[in-house]
Formats: sequence, C-alpha cells, structure tokens
Amino acid sequence: MPHSVSLINTIAAGLGLALVLGFIAARLRLPALVGYLLAGVIIGPYTPGFVADAEIAAQLAEIGVMLLMFGVGLHFSLDDLLAVRKLALPGAIVQMAVATLLGMGVATLWGWEPGGALVFGLALSVASTVVLLRALESLGILDSFTGRIAIGWLVVEDLAMVLVLVLLPALAGWLKGGSEASDPLALWEALGMTLLQVGGFVVLMLVVGRRVFPWALWQVARTNSRELFTLCVVAAAVSIAFTSAALFGVSFALGAFFAGMVMRESEYSHRAAEESLPLRDAFAVLFFVSVGMLFDPMVLVERPFQVLAVVAIIVVGKSLAAAALVLAFRYPLGTALTVSASLAQIGEFSFILVGLGISLNMFPREGQSLVLAGALISIALNPLVFRCIEPLQRWLHAKSALARKLEMRDDPLAELPMTTDEKYLSRQVVVVGYGRVGRRIAAALMAHNLPFVVAEQNRELVERLRSEGIAAVSGDAADPSVLIQAHVARARMLVIATPDSLDVRQMIATARALNPTIETVVRTHNEDEARLLEQENAGKVFLGEEELAQAMTRHVLARSAASTAPV
Repeated sequence: MPHSVSLINTIAAGLGLALVLGFIAARLRLPALVGYLLAGVIIGPYTPGFVADAEIAAQLAEIGVMLLMFGVGLHFSLDDLLAVRKLALPGAIVQMAVATLLGMGVATLWGWEPGGALVFGLALSVASTVVLLRALESLGILDSFTGRIAIGWLVVEDLAMVLVLVLLPALAGWLKGGSEASDPLALWEALGMTLLQVGGFVVLMLVVGRRVFPWALWQVARTNSRELFTLCVVAAAVSIAFTSAALFGVSFALGAFFAGMVMRESEYSHRAAEESLPLRDAFAVLFFVSVGMLFDPMVLVERPFQVLAVVAIIVVGKSLAAAALVLAFRYPLGTALTVSASLAQIGEFSFILVGLGISLNMFPREGQSLVLAGALISIALNPLVFRCIEPLQRWLHAKSALARKLEMRDDPLAELPMTTDEKYLSRQVVVVGYGRVGRRIAAALMAHNLPFVVAEQNRELVERLRSEGIAAVSGDAADPSVLIQAHVARARMLVIATPDSLDVRQMIATARALNPTIETVVRTHNEDEARLLEQENAGKVFLGEEELAQAMTRHVLARSAASTAPV
C-alpha cells in the first residue's frame, strides 16, 4: 500500500541521528545540542547522502519554537528577576548593546546593508537559555546566587528578544530603505498598529487568560486523566500561539511565551511543566535538527576569517563586556567570570531571529551559515570555558595586581560598619546565605535574641538587611576576607545555609584556621556528599530529605499515638 512518508522519514532520520550524535557529544562532555545541530547538517541539503524534506522540517521547527517558548514562559519568574534586577537589567541591556554594535561593525565592514547588520548583531547578542541551564546544572550552581544572576540576565535577554521579534516586521521596510524610509508617517502608523495589536493580545492574556486557562487546567485535572491533562497543556500552548498569530498578527513565539506565563498562574504549573517536558524536548530536538539543516559547512572553508570574527564576538567580546559590568557593580571576580562564561554562546533565539530576518528579506543567506557556525563552535567551547574559570581566577590573583585590587577594593558592604554593636563581633553565629533556609534560621535566632551576622553574595539583600538593623556583609564566603569581615575568628558557630556545596570545604577550612574551636553546621541535598562531609569531620551535616522525613515521621507517630491512646 503506497504511502507519502516524507514526514515519517524526516522525523525518523532527525530523531535517530540526533540520538546517536547527541549521545556521542555527551560522552565527549559536550552539550547534546551540538549533536542535534550536527544531525541536521548531515541530513541537510549541503551534505551528500539522504536529504530530509526541508518544508516539513521547517514546520516541525515551528512547533519546536512554540513549545520552547512555552517552556520559557512556564518557568519565567518575575520574583527571581526582581531579586537580581539591579545587576541583571542594566547588565543585560548594556551587554546586548555592546555585542550588537560589535556585530553591526564587522557586518558593515563586510558590506552588508544596515538592516542585515542589525539582525546579525542582535543574533550574536543573546545567549541560549537551554545551554545555560544545562551548564549550571552540571556545575551544581543552578540555585546559587551566581546562578540566579546568570538566569536573571538571560531572562532579560529573552524578554528583549521577544520585543525585537515583535517590532522587527514593523520596522523591516524602514530598515531596508523602502517606501517607509521616505515616509516617516507610514513607519509610525505601522509601528503603532503593531504595538496596538501586541498590546491588545497582552492585555487579553493577562486579564482573561490568567483566569480562564488555569481554571480550564484545574477542570481537566479533576478528571484524573493524565493524557487529558497533557493534551490540555499542549493544546493550550499550540492553540494560543496559532490564535495570536491569526487574530493579532504576533509571532508564534510570543503567543507561546504568554501561554506559558498564564499557565504558571495555575497551582498545577509544575505538573504542566513535567507532563509537557517529553514532548517539548522531542520537538526542541527537531527544532535544532532543522536549524542544522540550514548550515553550509563550506562556510568554514570559504569564510574562515569571518567565522573567527563571529566566534570572537560571541566568546570574547560578550564575555569581556559582561565581566566588566559585573565588576563595575562591585561583585566578586568569581561571579563576574561565571556570568561571562554563561553568556559566551548563542542558541535558539539567534536561530529564530535569523529565520525571521531571512523571511523579511533583510538578512543574507551567507549570514545564516555564519551565525550557525558561531553557535556550533561557541556551544562546543562552552564547557571548556566554564572549566577555565577556576584556573583563570587563580592565575589572575597570582599575576595581576589589578585583579587583587578589584577583590580588595573599598566596598562599604564588604565589611561591618564601625558602629556595629559588640555583641555581633564576639560569640555570634555566622550564617552564610540568606535564602529560604538561611532566612528561617536567622528568624529563629532573632526570636531567641541570639546575635548573628549574615554573609550573603546578593548586595541588594545585604543593603535591605542593614536597613532592618541586621548585621550583614556582602561577598562570597569562600573568599577568606568575607568570613574575616564577619568576625568568624571570634564566632561560636558557622552555619552554611547555601545549597552550593562546591565551596563548603573552603569555608570550613578558613573558619577553623581562624577559630579552631568553632562549631560548623552544613546543609546538603546529596546523600553521597553528606557522607563525604561527615567522613571529613565537616561538623554537623543536615541532609534535606532526611530531615524532612524525620519531621514527617515524628508527626505521624505522634498522631498515631494520640489516636490509639485510651480515653
């Protein structure tokens, strides 16, 4: 029985080859995304052998974009962004501007039109959220303050790119020098109409969508049908994206992003994220495969110096700009290096933007291969960049007087004020980290009138604590100077309440070198890590899951005893 199998061929070849190459990339300690892109290159029209259907691959990529952006919206937290807003907001905007100007500069030297140069610069300015999250997870710093800064920075970049995707079609004619360029009124009319349509869609989603879709999700959840729940989530993502494009003229990406945002309002948002994850991952793989199909490997041979320029902007230019901005806000050198490494790559938004630029006849085809080459190389190099952070930091401290000066510069938040009460300087408790755990410990200490000093990396949080009369110092407690400023040498106890277990040993070693009799308390979520810390005599180690289980067990036993006691 004859069948049209182009769709099946494309999916089977794309997913099968992506699995093999993604596995090889992971074994080589590279992001699996590199394997997905290479799979697309192999089944694309620029390499010999099997060639997948480009039109079908493009439609699968559109679904991948919808589900990717739905996931971004589902995980978007305004609270997380506001917590690091003073650094992430100006930092991301300035870093994007620097990278865009660098990209526009080299594109102009190559003779590109202003519109194409602008799209090129913007495509090089935004990092991949997927690559960043995987890198932070592998390093175990996703929930650390540095990790939150990097994520907040990426959220600002993502929001800026959503705005670019909305405005670019309206500005395309003017940027290409068409009739709109000679008629400013037509430009403002087109821009105003676009903003009006987008504004109407946003208002509808925030006013109506925030109530209707969480309610619909709750109704479906009441049926206790897993497949209906998953279907509801996916249908909402795709249908909202399609309806937004059909009725309001906004992109699929923006519609799916807001679908995720309104779903986040539901109490079932975490379940929605979990249930839709396999489908999102599968179509995300197809999206990256379809992007790889557009890459012409001959660009590496024909335009090697242009490829080097692109990689230099992504890996060096963006990183230096980000590191300088973080240091300018008086954050430690380690934080600056980690944030800059996080941004030394490009990914999904760059591909979406380049595709939009080509569809608007603003972006040259050869530019697409240059951006894809920059993405492939920068993503492949990113794990190496992260591994270079610690040796580079040590080398800078040893060789550079400027680096040492940056760490030692006069910072009013890095030391306790001269007016600090004596009770905070001797026999106090030093609490490292003022997150969900540290905040509760500090509240309990305050309720019992026990003096304590907080060591916290978030400068904004330290400012707020001091305004509330709480003794606090800003900095990374792995740096001995931070614990010295917290007067750990005369403290009775060191409580390490941060989820980051990488620097725990350094903190304990510093505290015991300054105060051999100090008692140390450590928090961890990993059983193996807890066992190692106990073997190393790291003090009292609390394993999160074990403490939770013990508390629940005590409650169950107490209630059971009460119910069986004779009346």
